[in-house]
This record gives sequence, C-alpha cells and structure tokens, in this order.
Amino acid sequence: MKEKPGAFRTTIGGQALIEGILMRGPNKQAIVVRTKDGLVTKEEELRLTKDRHPVLGLPFIRGPVTFIDSMAKGMSALMFSAEQSAGEDYEPDKLDKWIEEKIGSEKAQKFILTLSAVLGTLFSVALFFLLPTLLAGFITPYIGSGFVKNLVEGVLRIAIFLIYIWLTSRMKDIRRVFEYHGAEHKSIFCYEKGLPLTLENVRVQPTQHPRCGTSFMFVVMIVSILVFSFVRWSNPLVRMALRILLIPVVVSISYEINRWVGRHDNLVSSVLSYPGRALQRLTVFEPDDSMIEVAVKALTMVIPERKDADKW
Repeated sequence: MKEKPGAFRTTIGGQALIEGILMRGPNKQAIVVRTKDGLVTKEEELRLTKDRHPVLGLPFIRGPVTFIDSMAKGMSALMFSAEQSAGEDYEPDKLDKWIEEKIGSEKAQKFILTLSAVLGTLFSVALFFLLPTLLAGFITPYIGSGFVKNLVEGVLRIAIFLIYIWLTSRMKDIRRVFEYHGAEHKSIFCYEKGLPLTLENVRVQPTQHPRCGTSFMFVVMIVSILVFSFVRWSNPLVRMALRILLIPVVVSISYEINRWVGRHDNLVSSVLSYPGRALQRLTVFEPDDSMIEVAVKALTMVIPERKDADKW
C-alpha cells in the first residue's frame, strides 16, 4: 500500500486500557471503551502544565513533568475503563465505600486516583530501582571496580524488568490490554502515513512504534546504568537513597532521547530504537478488528481541526 506524499510524524500518542484505548492529541484526549452495549466515549480538553508554566516545557525539565502528568491522566483513564467494561457488574469494594462515606464521592474519586498513582510509583521504584540495588549488595563486596558494580546492578535491573514484563504478558486479561496496545500503534502508523483510517489500511500496519512507552522504559533502564555509575557509595542504604534522588535526572535524559528518536529516521535513531522495538514483542500483540475499531474511533476524536497542528 503506497503512502501519500503528506506522510509525517504526529505528536498524538495513546495508552491501552481495559477493553479500550486512551488517545492524547495536542488539544484534547479521548477515551473509548468497548462494553457489551457498544462503545463508550469520553472526551476532555487538555490543560497542559507547560501552558500554565512555560519553564516546565523546557528540555530536560519537561521529561519528569510530562511523565507525572501522563501517569496521572493514564491512571484516571484506566479506572474509567475498568468501571465501564465491568458495567452493571461493577461494585465498589468495602474500602472504596468507606472512603466515599467519609469524604464524599467526588473527593473519594480524586483520593483513590492519587493513592493509586502514588502506590503504583512506589511499587515501580521499589521493584526496578531499590530491589536491584539490594540484590547487588550481596554481590558487589566481591567486586573491586565501581563501574563493574554499577554494571552488575544495571543488568539485574534489566533482568527484573524483562521477567516482570514476560510474566504479566502471560496473563489473559493483560494480554488483551497488550492487543489493544497493538491497535493503538497500528492506527497511529496509518495516520502518520497519510492513509484513510479504514479497517483495511490499519490492519496491515506494524505493531511496533519507536515512541512507545515500553521503549521509553527500556531507555530508562539503560540511562540509569550510566547515571548511577557516578554514584560510588558502598553503603546500600545510601545507594538506595541516591538512586531515588537521581530518578528525575534519569527520566529527563530518557525522555529527550525518546523524543529525538521519535522525530528522526536515520541510522542512529534506528540503532537507539531497536532494543525498545524488540522489547515490544512482549508488550504489543496483534489486535482483532474490534480493537482496531476502538483505536480508530479514539484517534479520530483527537485529530486537530487545523492541519499540521499535531505535526512533530
């Protein structure tokens, strides 16, 4: 299938949800969830932090800000999709009901979202940053070189990350999320090639995209090895504390690398994006036509009216 002359790279990105997809455009975001009664949609205008505080949109500052903002909006969309896909069968647990009784339903929702985001972040930091440091502490006393010690810790971090991704991909419900992930990538590829967003055009597109969040996480793992190599303290507790303090630095550098790779198509960008694209074999699967329909609907809802407003 031949691409149109107007092929380009878009700033639109997405996230796979439970039986649905979140798409974020330059001006708004859209959530589309498939339920037993059909498609449920939710559209919101985007209020970006960098628009209110331009300094937060500068290179090496925007990375952590964008990451936190995306995580918060993504967590909210994930909970919305869970409620919609469950439909009438959805029943808040005892803790949710207790929180609603104490502070009200609207505040309860914000509190639960905030708590979920905080717990999710703490879990990720503990699993991918603190645990490798702890495990490496049993090995590094026998290693003289500080660089090798950090390299061992980095290898452990990557190994834990890969095992975690592999195990989650074996779960039936998570696999469906990863299939929606594939539908998201395919629809964006089709749009970037300037092709009509039809089922036939989207279906034949590749599933692995260089700007994928999975690729970003892998870049974080590699960058952390380089950044943490400057930390030479042998005390495990001090090392753990410094790892946490350096996370914003790692995210900042990783974000800029991923952004550059997403905007360029040359030998360097291909080499840098290859590990992330290879890793997507564990997090992105071929979707069915119903999933593609959801992705196309979500993407269509966020395409800006002004041509090239989303051009990267």
